[in-house]
Amino acid sequence: MSRGLGKTQQKILLLLQAGIVLGLSGSPKRYFQILKFTKKEWDWINTGHLKRSISSLYKEKLVKEKYNKDGTVSLVLSDGGKEKVITFDIDNLKIKKPNNWDGSWRIVMYDVPENYKTARESIRMHLKDIGFLELQKSVFVYPHDCYEQIEFIVEYYGVGKYVRLVIADFIDNEDYLINKFKLK
Repeated sequence: MSRGLGKTQQKILLLLQAGIVLGLSGSPKRYFQILKFTKKEWDWINTGHLKRSISSLYKEKLVKEKYNKDGTVSLVLSDGGKEKVITFDIDNLKIKKPNNWDGSWRIVMYDVPENYKTARESIRMHLKDIGFLELQKSVFVYPHDCYEQIEFIVEYYGVGKYVRLVIADFIDNEDYLINKFKLK
């Protein structure tokens, strides 16, 4: 990822959040769901890359150390880390809208195969939920930076090779879009 947090950093924050949820959850079924998810995610992460990512998160003050009574140290989310995790919560994705529009359109296009139909429909739902307008079937437009959110959605569903994000300076029905997004 060229901007914001890398994939491993996002996963670390989500995994730390899962640990907090695990500690608060009273449901055994929920424990097993969380454990299954976290084991799968930890298996994916390269140890060296994990250490560099944690160091980077620490420098960015997204995680902090918690010293335990038994002499061990735990890595926990800082307030800033908790805030960042919320931006990667698939069911509550938000895009921060700047005061002024930069004049560029973000266009998400996808051609997800039929055997990933659930992912395709979920992507459509998430794009609409966060404010995208559908230009045509499987082509959506938005006026503000949304790179991290789109990358997260695509990675979450594992369909990156079927989705493209384009930044454009002109769309022929721009006046309609400007009115629809209330940019002027």
